[in-house]
Amino acid sequence: MSRTPWTTPLDDTETGHWDAVAAEVAQTLAADVLDRDRANQDPSAELKLLKESGLATLLIPTRYGGGGGHWSSALRAVRVLARTDASIAQILSYHYCNHASIVFFGEESRWEHWFSASADGRWLWGDSVNPVDPDLTLTAHGDGYRLNGVKRFSTGASTGDVTLVMALETDRVLATVLEHDRPGVEYLGDWDALGQRLSASGSVRFTDVAVSPDDVLGVVGDEPYSTLVTPGVQLGFANLYLGIAEGALARARELTLARKGAWLLSDAEHYSRDPFVQRVFGELLAKTAAAEALADRWNGRFDRVIARGDAVTAADRAEVEIGIAHAKVVTTETALEVAHRVFEVTGSSSARSEVGLDLFWRNIRTHSLHDPVDYKKLEIGAHYLTGDVQPITLYT
Repeated sequence: MSRTPWTTPLDDTETGHWDAVAAEVAQTLAADVLDRDRANQDPSAELKLLKESGLATLLIPTRYGGGGGHWSSALRAVRVLARTDASIAQILSYHYCNHASIVFFGEESRWEHWFSASADGRWLWGDSVNPVDPDLTLTAHGDGYRLNGVKRFSTGASTGDVTLVMALETDRVLATVLEHDRPGVEYLGDWDALGQRLSASGSVRFTDVAVSPDDVLGVVGDEPYSTLVTPGVQLGFANLYLGIAEGALARARELTLARKGAWLLSDAEHYSRDPFVQRVFGELLAKTAAAEALADRWNGRFDRVIARGDAVTAADRAEVEIGIAHAKVVTTETALEVAHRVFEVTGSSSARSEVGLDLFWRNIRTHSLHDPVDYKKLEIGAHYLTGDVQPITLYT
């Protein structure tokens, strides 16, 4: 087995540990989640919690000073946080995939350097890789390069310790790593969206930024193992969306139980005993449970595929892509429906700003637009009918 540090079997003790750690962080975040959302500021204090808890270094192998956890544990942590604060969960999800680029694009001889530095500094990794924007450019300069350009939607860059940057160098794309305060890097602070307001997803401008050979992780190619990073990103989204749905249901339950009496035309003694209210909860809970089963299935399968390293084939990669696309479609549509329909059972009072039930809908509505879910359905349907697999991109 080569080219992967994530090879050991997963056990229930690990899962329980990281679930508990994430739940404790989520409980702390819950105390002022609405106030922080309204403030719409970079989440420096919140990210300190991720570092102090060990979540930031969960995926780093123990031999490099990290938590030695599995992808499924990391993805579950994202889900747990998203039940309370989907913005912070998003930053953590992207962080895991960003620093995993050490393995996906880097030489094994450099793993110790990057992982040890990340563990010692409890780094959070932001990114500036959005493929929809024109490419950033690297121009040869002395022994290294000069980096120029602007990238929108650079999640976690403004708050991260380092930023993963992908830029075009002649006819290839290089993955590079830049510390937060590298001269010539400017964080534009232009993220002002309906939801995910604390995800630090603003634009970054790079002006003649010096990039040395030591800053380069490697070439972004299209061989099967390295391109697992994109299904990993999409699986992070699925867990993020599932967590939002679970959080919306939990909050709706609290509000329903706290309501007084029942609807004037109902024979029930309380809203919680109204058959119409119970029916809506039952329907939404069943759909969420189905989404959970699908997410858990692919969290576990992703662990097993990652553990194969260089042995991963194009067929393996296609199977993972399609399977995770299933999870992405189901969690997207489930979370959108749940976050919308919980208002039906919580009543008009739940629409008040101070209640904050809208936070779940605003977050899922915003992030689910990241890439069109119809194209995920296309991937699934085309593969089922003809065996076609979509071209490998940072979205597929």
